[in-house]
Amino acid sequence: MWTSSVCFSCLSLRLLLRVLGSLLLERRVIFTADKLSTLSQCCHAVVALLYPFVWQHTYIPVLPSAMLDIVCTPTPFLVGLLSSSLPQLTELPLEEVLVVDLENSRFLRQLDDEDSILPSKLQSALENVLERRRELAHERGGDTPGDSGHLSTVVSEAFVRFFVELVGHYPLFITGEREDGYSSSSSSSPVPCYFQRESFRKAIPSKTVRRFLEVFMETQMFGWFIQERELHRQALRGLFEVRVQEYLDSIHENEHRRVNRFLKGLGNKMKFLSKK
Repeated sequence: MWTSSVCFSCLSLRLLLRVLGSLLLERRVIFTADKLSTLSQCCHAVVALLYPFVWQHTYIPVLPSAMLDIVCTPTPFLVGLLSSSLPQLTELPLEEVLVVDLENSRFLRQLDDEDSILPSKLQSALENVLERRRELAHERGGDTPGDSGHLSTVVSEAFVRFFVELVGHYPLFITGEREDGYSSSSSSSPVPCYFQRESFRKAIPSKTVRRFLEVFMETQMFGWFIQERELHRQALRGLFEVRVQEYLDSIHENEHRRVNRFLKGLGNKMKFLSKK
């Protein structure tokens, strides 16, 4: 079972969220540390935080120095590199890459837009929850064996909720009809599901979230996520799907309340007019 404690001890919340944003856009990310265990645990932790999305590209938690040329590839990757290999790294013709120093909680190399990748309001809300988690761990003297499971659950729930806010409305846009109006007429086989991409993106009222989705929806990570749900929609029963259903139920409940308030207000207005 992965634990977020090492990741939180190595990176500030702000840097962790910048790393998360870079991974969501499938950029190239290198972690550096003095210990193999630090590299391995931090790589596993950030990949787990991407749930319900799955990293689709090169993933090597501990990259042997003999394979260092891999970081020169133009394709996305997440690799861990021992600090002793940093001198070799600086001599390589690197493409755009984020280099994260886990020993000193800093970026050695960056693209300078990392702080603006994630939608600001959602990022702030997530940061507040994670800060509270860090305070709880500090109050209890760190992640003791009895508390680590609970605190990891808090972190998992926070990130799941973050992704629910981003894409939790997706079931409303997976239908038996494509955006071009085509629908399957065969009744002898399972009805294929299609994802209505533009309608999904435009359904979000926030401009910053729409801008993020416009880029994120082009990633392989998002493509795989949707494909799985087009093919196996009824079979998915993970934590994310549970929270999505709760989210959709709350939307429907709020809409029902708004309709009732509107009808009640309309009724009161009609009564008022009838008295004139």
